[in-house]
Amino acid sequence: MLRIVNGKVYDPANGIDGQVREICIDESGRIAQNVTGGRTIDATGMIVFPGGVDVHTHVAGGAINFARAMTPEDHRRTQAFIRTKTRRSGLGGMAPTTFATGYLYAGMGWTTVNEAAVPVLSARHTHEELTDIPIVDKASLTLMANNEIVLDLLENGEYERAKHAVAWYVWAAKSYGIKAVNPGGVAAWKWGHDAKQLTSPIAGYNNITPGTIVTQLARICEELNLPHPIHLHCNNLGAPGNIATTIDTLKHLEGRRAHIAHSQYHAYGGDGWESMCSRTSELADYFNSHPQLTTDAGAVLFGDTVTITADGPWQHLLYKLTGRKWGNLDVENETGCGIVPYTYRPSNLVNAVQWAAGLELLLLIKDPWQVFLSTDHPNGGCFWRYPEIIKLLMCADFRRECLTQLPARIKKHITLPEIDREYTLYEVATAMSAGPARALGLTRKGNLGVGCDGDVVIYHDTDDVEQMFGHPRYVIKGGEIVIEEGEIRETPEGREFLARPSYDPATDEFMKPLFEECYTMSFENYPVELERIERAEIMECSSE
Repeated sequence: MLRIVNGKVYDPANGIDGQVREICIDESGRIAQNVTGGRTIDATGMIVFPGGVDVHTHVAGGAINFARAMTPEDHRRTQAFIRTKTRRSGLGGMAPTTFATGYLYAGMGWTTVNEAAVPVLSARHTHEELTDIPIVDKASLTLMANNEIVLDLLENGEYERAKHAVAWYVWAAKSYGIKAVNPGGVAAWKWGHDAKQLTSPIAGYNNITPGTIVTQLARICEELNLPHPIHLHCNNLGAPGNIATTIDTLKHLEGRRAHIAHSQYHAYGGDGWESMCSRTSELADYFNSHPQLTTDAGAVLFGDTVTITADGPWQHLLYKLTGRKWGNLDVENETGCGIVPYTYRPSNLVNAVQWAAGLELLLLIKDPWQVFLSTDHPNGGCFWRYPEIIKLLMCADFRRECLTQLPARIKKHITLPEIDREYTLYEVATAMSAGPARALGLTRKGNLGVGCDGDVVIYHDTDDVEQMFGHPRYVIKGGEIVIEEGEIRETPEGREFLARPSYDPATDEFMKPLFEECYTMSFENYPVELERIERAEIMECSSE
């Protein structure tokens, strides 16, 4: 049991904005009205947040492993965690290893993460790695926008059967929801093409377009009553002028709920790399008038990283543009993957626009319940750099100082110099915790109300924003103090959140012959066994 007293509490889920409150956590690890006994933490001069929630990151599975393998030079230069009585060894850097991932997230005050892209074929391995990540709770999303069985069903007009197949896949992967990456584009990539126009048929098909996939998957998520809406990586990622595709995609959603992934990469104007510019004002205006939409920024930070995405066509283009190392994987009939190491430079026009665009979206979208902190780790930068982004959001003078790094010619391509808004602590708590938790449908996360999970972070209240958010005084996970004064005290195992949508039992009989025809893996070995998921927490999703 634990009692936190005298701290200024920021709990947006309950409208608490810097009030001195007492937070109690009972023996079950949940927030309680009161407790008797246990430890008391005097948080005088400190601020109290709910634990951070990362709505979009890449921390486990085949893609991140491929990225680690392709960047051995990074392992040689990065700081390692040495094994002690309370922790295991691990490497940090651009793509931290599993143990280090848990330590680094918790070390900033994050207690829940969402692995945003999992092919069902490699889901078993992904769950094994998620189990290996200590402290934080986890969820994962199944890649569905290029699954050939689902696309074939939509091509033939069999929507109801496609819906049941999607539900079957989500439960087979033991995931939490659906991720749509470059809808139709990765399927077309296997024919040597991409899918850049939302209304043009996809290579290999006659009747379905990217727009069809977006509309139907959004509807399926809604009708299956999944806790998180469609998690959408739009077509034309990273391309000059892609704002038109992004706005068109949002219009295809027909008013349904959706979460737009790493929107910074989808908010560009211009007709080529030399004229590329930020069009975040237009995208922000759309979000400001459509409250059912949420997004994570996918903010870029200057420096080295490694890019990984299921958007294989984009990664091939990035390889052509940079000449850097490139890896590509096709995941049988499901999706693909590309990996390219990358360095963001302030002197580069494209990189400067990307850096500015992520911050612009976070500042121009008015409601912090709609736009969340992310770097699309590791694509825009590593997650352990989040405190730097928070400082950029809270300190306009620091932003202006950073803008001096950019050549004068670049500034006419961006909007950031014109923005004076500064985030408050309440808005930071919303964007890093309460907002993403609500968008994910994790009602006990990002919330310090009675009955919610006892995930709490306590920061020193200082003017040095980056230091404050990078080095919390205490991090509490499920009522257990895991970080104290920068030291890892405990490394409990986190839970995994799973969604179980209902589907027609006859779906198994329908799917089995398709596997025998299309997959190298047998039907019986394809689904992840529930007993393999340690500390699973299942959310039943009735479609009634």
